[in-house]
Amino acid sequence: MAILKFRAYYEDDDSVYRDIVIKHTQSFQDLHYAILKAFEFDNKHKATFYRSNDNWQRGREISLEKYDKDYRAEPLIMEQTTIGSEIRDTNQKFIYVYDFDKNWTFLVELINVSKEENPKLIYPATSRTEGIGPQQYGTKSLLGNKFNEIEEKYDLNSMEGFGEEGEEGETESDEFGSDSGGGEESGEDY
Repeated sequence: MAILKFRAYYEDDDSVYRDIVIKHTQSFQDLHYAILKAFEFDNKHKATFYRSNDNWQRGREISLEKYDKDYRAEPLIMEQTTIGSEIRDTNQKFIYVYDFDKNWTFLVELINVSKEENPKLIYPATSRTEGIGPQQYGTKSLLGNKFNEIEEKYDLNSMEGFGEEGEEGETESDEFGSDSGGGEESGEDY
């Protein structure tokens, strides 16, 4: 049985990618779920693959379902289409689009074919993760949820001991013992 390794690049930054290993007999729906899991996206939106070439042009569509839009050719359905049936050459490329409103686009390229199946893996699986992936909804810090724990533990919002600049009636001239009027004494004793 052939094991295919695909590299799914985030279109806007090719240093952000996930390698996914999958059996050639598995479906595009399996690959769809694997990409979403690898990039930590939910599964609530429409999605489609396009068979592609070396210039990343969109070819035959392999869709999650048939959507209400015009097609040049009837789309293949992910659940019914095995990955092996759509491999035309050794560096086959696909374009994967998720959430048609946000238009998340990933370039998916076949980078390796192996006959060695890893008995410890449940296919499909993510075999490599590079870069911090895009956040589907908003932003997430590098610390993730740990920052919330730190914030609660140290109550970073209240910041006791730090006042606003100019608080308690202090002015710049009071602080340094003179006013800004050319070096004359202010008349206050310190």
